[in-house]
Amino acid sequence: MPIKNLRRAVTRTAAGTVMLLGATACGDKFLTVTNPNVIDASTVDPVANGNALALSSMQNLATALGWTASYGSWFTEETNVGDTFPTRNEFGFRQITDLNTSLSGDVWGPISLAAASSKQVLDLALPTPTSNINVARAAFVRGFSVLQIASDFCEGTLSSGPKLTTTQLLDTAAFWFSKAIDVGTANATTEGISLANAARVGRARVKLQKGDKPGAAADAAAVPAGFQYDLRYTDDAANRGRLSNRQWQFSFDRANLSVAPFFRTNDPRVTYRTGSAATAAPQDGNLPGGYYQQTKFPTYGSSMRLASKLEADYVAAEANGTAAMLALIQSRRAALGQPAYAGAQTDAAVATEFFNQRAFEFYLEGKRIADLRRAPSAISNITPAGGTYFKPGYQNVGNQTCYPLPRTETDNNPNAK
Repeated sequence: MPIKNLRRAVTRTAAGTVMLLGATACGDKFLTVTNPNVIDASTVDPVANGNALALSSMQNLATALGWTASYGSWFTEETNVGDTFPTRNEFGFRQITDLNTSLSGDVWGPISLAAASSKQVLDLALPTPTSNINVARAAFVRGFSVLQIASDFCEGTLSSGPKLTTTQLLDTAAFWFSKAIDVGTANATTEGISLANAARVGRARVKLQKGDKPGAAADAAAVPAGFQYDLRYTDDAANRGRLSNRQWQFSFDRANLSVAPFFRTNDPRVTYRTGSAATAAPQDGNLPGGYYQQTKFPTYGSSMRLASKLEADYVAAEANGTAAMLALIQSRRAALGQPAYAGAQTDAAVATEFFNQRAFEFYLEGKRIADLRRAPSAISNITPAGGTYFKPGYQNVGNQTCYPLPRTETDNNPNAK
């Protein structure tokens, strides 16, 4: 079987299966060993197994977004880095090199795998592709994976292809979100409609990031009231690295997510424990100011919101300008029992308050790097370039607003030179 067909027939991500290919070099059977973990590619039917492959790609997305949200929280000062790893502290002081092994292994690897595994499903000859739920699932995963790459990385690649700009990545994400909307709607099941609505939120994010405010507002308006799509995680002690909530792992197992000072308030959207109430100690053993253990995600099985009508409302308000942003600010403050905003009502002042509210709203959900890139002047609670890193013994804070493409990708991908 040709390699290119084999890659399409069997995805390395399906149910954690490992596939080994090889040929016997000797005429005798001395080296022949029966291995129960080996799959004979000729016995795999990718169409019949489309459901497992699509669900596997969805789990890849959930796993990847746990990583990207955690690292993005250090980069945008949602949390302080309580880790001794120099590679992780580089995210905290925003001077990440392309040789950073955490960048390549923890951030780029999982999200690019999610994008690639979904494309493998989309390349299959699945029946009734215009309404097949597995096509909707894979397009949904492809859209959100590529959107996260476009949001977090300064440039990216897809499926060993050439370097793509942020605009090209956003256009690709929009294409797949449109596919998920069309196929999910045609599928007409509860899941299909839910995937379509989540994809509408994703496409609204894409359009807002590109500056297409009318398009963003239109997609946001199409999301039904009360909608929310959550990524689900499982507390499986034997598979926590793949199946559990990464933010809780990084708050408990290796306690290195410490709520940053700006978020240490009584706002109900960002909850935490500190001092003797914390159930873990920081991994570095000496986190200045103490350890503030987030409890927004308090268990290994805590779900994480991926897309919602609430986010669509924030997209629409930003797209529609200062008056709409101010109206949403007041609405959310009232809903949360906070006093009305009484500050200046200039465009700049309202934008700052709007992004402050948005920061609390979507805390630890992996959306803040996109905010920083889209509206840097409105993000007031991030240490400026040249400022002192909160932890002694490290470099001053740099000026990065996105991640470099890892050297492992440019070295191993001949099209990314």
